[in-house]
Amino acid sequence: MTITSGSGVTPKPFLLIVEDSDEDFEVLQRFIVRSPREIPTHRCVSGDKALAFLYRTDIPSNQENSPLPGLIILDLNLPGTDGRDVLRRIKGDNNLKAIPVVVLTTSNNPKDIKDCYLFGVNSYIIKPINFSQLKRDIQTLLDYWLEVTTLPNYQEI
Repeated sequence: MTITSGSGVTPKPFLLIVEDSDEDFEVLQRFIVRSPREIPTHRCVSGDKALAFLYRTDIPSNQENSPLPGLIILDLNLPGTDGRDVLRRIKGDNNLKAIPVVVLTTSNNPKDIKDCYLFGVNSYIIKPINFSQLKRDIQTLLDYWLEVTTLPNYQEI
């Protein structure tokens, strides 16, 4: 498992980012690195890789008990298994459904928004085209979910 953090020590909880766009991931990563709090992250670039990571089918057997993320940031438009299916699988699984999922996507389709909330998404954020608004939205997302909210700690389960 590749979890990155500033000091090499993995604090709890960590953030799973499921994003295929390098540019969007870089923007997220810049804010995460600037955060006053150490936020370890793991990135998956497809829905299939995210599911393999969450179900531990992509890691050696000695890491099967490694922690689950405390928060997932999920894009909808992913190669292979798309984010809608990933969300449906996460929220339909008793072992995963307590993990908060924030959809961060370009889709403003009312059907996507409604479906995601029906599947159990905790927040749906449409990526703005305006870069300054995108920065503001990402900072708000990180402040709320990583500073204000208490996330589940899957290292102690």
